[in-house]
Amino acid sequence: MIAEAGLAALWLAASLALLQFALSLLGNRIGELRTMVVPVAVAQGLLTLFSFVMLIWLFIRTDTSVQLVVANSHSAKPFIYRVAGTWGNHEGSMLLWVTVLTVAGALLALVERRLPEKSLRATLGAQALLALGFFGFLLVASNPYARLNPAPDNGQGLNPLLQDPGLAFHPPTLYLGYVGLSIAFSLAVGALVTREVGPAMARAMRPWVLGAWVLLTIGIVAGSYWAYYELGWGGWWFWDPVENASLMPWLATTALLHSINVLAARGSLRAWTIMLAVVAFSMSMIGTFLVRSGILTSVHSFAVDPTRGSFILGLLVFYTGGALLLFALRVSSVREGARFDPVSREGALVANNLLLSVILGTVFVGTLYPVLVEAVSGDKISVGPPYFNAVTGPIVLILAALLFIGPLLRWRKDSRPNLRRIAAPAIVTAVALAATFLDPAMGWLPRLGLAFAAGLGIASFLPLAGRNLRRTPLTIWGMVVSHLGIAVAMAGAAADSSLTRETLAAARPGEVLSVGPWTVRFVGVDPVGGPNWTAIEGHLVATRGDTSIRLDPQSRYFSNPATETTEAAITTRLDGQLYTVLGHREGDRWQLRLWWKPMVTLLWLGGALIALGGFLALIGRIRREKSRPTVFAEARA
Repeated sequence: MIAEAGLAALWLAASLALLQFALSLLGNRIGELRTMVVPVAVAQGLLTLFSFVMLIWLFIRTDTSVQLVVANSHSAKPFIYRVAGTWGNHEGSMLLWVTVLTVAGALLALVERRLPEKSLRATLGAQALLALGFFGFLLVASNPYARLNPAPDNGQGLNPLLQDPGLAFHPPTLYLGYVGLSIAFSLAVGALVTREVGPAMARAMRPWVLGAWVLLTIGIVAGSYWAYYELGWGGWWFWDPVENASLMPWLATTALLHSINVLAARGSLRAWTIMLAVVAFSMSMIGTFLVRSGILTSVHSFAVDPTRGSFILGLLVFYTGGALLLFALRVSSVREGARFDPVSREGALVANNLLLSVILGTVFVGTLYPVLVEAVSGDKISVGPPYFNAVTGPIVLILAALLFIGPLLRWRKDSRPNLRRIAAPAIVTAVALAATFLDPAMGWLPRLGLAFAAGLGIASFLPLAGRNLRRTPLTIWGMVVSHLGIAVAMAGAAADSSLTRETLAAARPGEVLSVGPWTVRFVGVDPVGGPNWTAIEGHLVATRGDTSIRLDPQSRYFSNPATETTEAAITTRLDGQLYTVLGHREGDRWQLRLWWKPMVTLLWLGGALIALGGFLALIGRIRREKSRPTVFAEARA
């Protein structure tokens, strides 16, 4: 009955989404918004959440009468991976998607008090129409509650690569970010329908975009670190199409976040902000299509189904095409907004937007071009790191340079930018650049990356100069911390690409190898076992100066499904990481891969700082918006 209860809740929620959309079309004729539409939106969110909880329950019980559980779970799996199996597949992940979509819509209906009633009604109508498409997808093409008769004795397990704490929480975090952008999309559509594109819409949209941006940042950083330690090749980003699928919405959301600030503060960039809101959510749908359609081959693409992928493509075309058509019809009625000089805070933010858009376009073309070539000619081609690094690297450096002075400019016009304030970071950049020549073999991109990262680290704090730090708004602190995070991450990426040392060898027990400043002695191997796997475990003793540490990399074997995985053994020091991998046996030798990666941890530390800055800004914005009088309070007055 658990599966039937979950499916019934899904049907009821879909019916309420249809009712919510119909009520939004009726407009003022339905009476007061909060007595009609809001309860429907809340009930829809609760029913969908109930349905998702029912699916989790089925996975925890390993109910083998449900087809999805059989295909993605096994009773021998640890508890956390039985829960994570709920969204580690096509149907479960799409139910998670629509759950986040409807719960976000319910929260919007409950907490939004600043938009005029007709704008909020149109927004909730757009959100209901979005939900309807995904309810239809689940109920028609991707039912997570399909039964099996007769039921097998046990399930087939879960992809072992997914049996990792990092990846158990990576997909929900990304999905929360993806679907959080649906609110920005619906607010943009609502504003176009009612022709009320302005600062009020931007202030209503900003917390949702900030929240989505923080979650996307966390999801991307977590996914990067998971790939680094789980896949055993020591890389943290390979421009894999599925990696790009999460990066594209993040780039669009970063541009949208800065554009919203201009619209909310100065009333400018109205049409551009609407367009970015549509593009950001479209990128999240494209990401879902790429991962779930089966058109890509990737280490990250765990669920593939071309038939159902075409359904997602249809939804993408319908929603994005409809929004762009509405934008084309209404853009002439969107007021231009306040003017500003090129040398101003707005001008710097526009330049920021344009550069982010160029990077987004570069990644979009590089990701989809091979797909289009194969569809047209049948030829398989790939676009890899040489293209992406060569095109995006210089633009990222220009963006970093823009961050030196952009936050220091005044709004509207700044005829005499105070260049003396960037003297310190400019000097630090020059000194750091000179220092990089101590390594003549270093390439120009990592050389400039390290130099700009050092300067940007100093420049990030300049907006705090002359302020009372205890009274400085959290939004300013958020900007400072995020920009500092970009500098830290840049330093980590540049150091990893230029300073990493690698040793590959086939070694007998007792042999001694070296990598970077470390001497590594291969002691031997032993068989070991876990809750649902067996492994060969290597034993290494790494020595550096007076320090000796033991490392035990593993080569694991899972029987359900039959899969071999590599478990790297990593030790972290203040100046980098020693990364070791045990490979296959060759006679009486074992393959060993050793990397010394100076400063690589700065990559993820920088990502964490970027997310922390966004979180501080979100708290600051929420507190500031709470202090403003609401539209309804004004109306009652």
